[in-house]
Amino acid sequence: MKFEELDLNDNVLDALYDMHFEECTPVQEHCIPPILEGKDLLGVAQTGTGKTAAYLLPILSLLDDGGYPDGAVNCLIMSPTRELAQQIDQAMQGFAYYTPGVSSVAVYGGNDGNRFDQEVKSMRLGADVIIATPGRLISHLSLGNVDLSKLSFFVLDEADRMLDMGFSEDIMKIASYLPDSCQTIMFSATMPKDIEKLAQNLLKNPVEVKLAVSKPAEKIKQQAYICYETQKLQIIKDIFKNGDLKRVIIFSGSKQKVKHINQALQRLKIASGEMHSDLTQEQRDDIMFKFKSGQIDVLVATDIVARGIDIDDITLVINFDVPHDAEDYVHRIGRTARADRDGQAITFVNEDDMYAFYQIEKFLEKEVEKLPLPAECGEGPEYTTTRRSKTSAKSRRRNDRNANAHRRKPRNDNNQRQPKDENRKDAAGQKPENGQPRQNNGEQKAAPVAGEGQQPRKSRRRRRRPQGAGTQENAGQPRENKQPDQNGEQKQGQRNGQQNNNRRRNNRQRNNNARRNDRNAKGNTAQTPAQAPAPAAQAPAAEKRDSGISSLLKRPLKWIRSIGKHK
Repeated sequence: MKFEELDLNDNVLDALYDMHFEECTPVQEHCIPPILEGKDLLGVAQTGTGKTAAYLLPILSLLDDGGYPDGAVNCLIMSPTRELAQQIDQAMQGFAYYTPGVSSVAVYGGNDGNRFDQEVKSMRLGADVIIATPGRLISHLSLGNVDLSKLSFFVLDEADRMLDMGFSEDIMKIASYLPDSCQTIMFSATMPKDIEKLAQNLLKNPVEVKLAVSKPAEKIKQQAYICYETQKLQIIKDIFKNGDLKRVIIFSGSKQKVKHINQALQRLKIASGEMHSDLTQEQRDDIMFKFKSGQIDVLVATDIVARGIDIDDITLVINFDVPHDAEDYVHRIGRTARADRDGQAITFVNEDDMYAFYQIEKFLEKEVEKLPLPAECGEGPEYTTTRRSKTSAKSRRRNDRNANAHRRKPRNDNNQRQPKDENRKDAAGQKPENGQPRQNNGEQKAAPVAGEGQQPRKSRRRRRRPQGAGTQENAGQPRENKQPDQNGEQKQGQRNGQQNNNRRRNNRQRNNNARRNDRNAKGNTAQTPAQAPAPAAQAPAAEKRDSGISSLLKRPLKWIRSIGKHK
């Protein structure tokens, strides 16, 4: 069917002709007439079928015909992501080229305060159409920046995605601001039970249009590699080596993997960019602009661009990881073979993902072609469909996210704060090379108990001590080194808090042992640096005690001094 056969406004038809749109897609053919008639509608169709135009064209036509309140918001379109909201706004500007009386504003988060002020100004002046993400719109509603009491059209685009992202309560809250006479239009790529329940709550006697629910386009050539995780990057290198491929999207379920893949591609001198939630809105816009304009050939992304992003000329989609939901798989590969073009989708299936991929094949009701691995990769695993993954998808994402987190932590080469791992090892009794404050502290407290065992501990400390510390100096002034270390330990414990629980527990044990052997030893070890006398004055104080400890201490000290004199 041609657009001119529909009862659309002439201004809208002129814009379509200038954009070289003549033939309707099936979803447009079935959805535009009931919307023009003022009926609620539930549309379910696969991605890339023209759902955006299916609701924008009739709404624009009706608004341009007139009869709606001036200076009021007449249409509200909800989008799950900023990127989709921007895309809808761009499509709106194109279709409304010959309808200057119909204005629109995109409302979404992730930008600066100037953008927020512009949104407030546009809404208060009475933008006819608002395209918004749920969270940002609720912020404006809470502040009283927008009035929806005269709204005529309420559109939910990618409703299933909004429910997956946890926007169910937000949608119902927004719906509470709408008048009962509002015409509601809902579009979804899938039809789970949650969507049916939402439709029952929002729609009034809707017209249902269901076309090819959750099935990928027939022109998509689907293939898969059965491989180990370590072989995936080599396969990507081989794919790009064998052909001059343009317009490629690589999907991964982990932000860390996205960054790693993009870095590997850039080392191969491939023009690539990454898209994930760690980027600012400005960075996202810049990457999408470069990809759409052809400045970069490969976009490595999470599922943030799996839905609703309209890029017609994608030639290849690579699933670096198997989506653990058949619907997500359909959305990913639906980025290619759009607008009646051919496309290719390749999926990497490792040992843990075999069962999930088999479930996708069952959902598709077809077996995906398995490609042989490149010669450089060697042998791959055998494809088995009965073994379930031993780890959950959630745990795999967590492992991917934290795989390199500890490796990037800088090593501490100074006698300052220790990394958590080193402190943990030290608490277990393994002395790190730079962990001297705790060693000295423990040694000082345990000295009255250790007796003759004191000397081996000192010798171990001396072997691991950095060069430049003189033996004679250390022997002559044992407490001069110990006392500042104890002070440093106390300060470090205050800074690290929970990190030093094991350290404090070990110190308490040493203190208890010291108390049982000699009550005076407790007072000596608990002394703070401010209360402690000069190191030279501590020796006579120790001699006054009748416990015999001083004699035990003097023997190894005299032996050490004698060694120094002989040298």
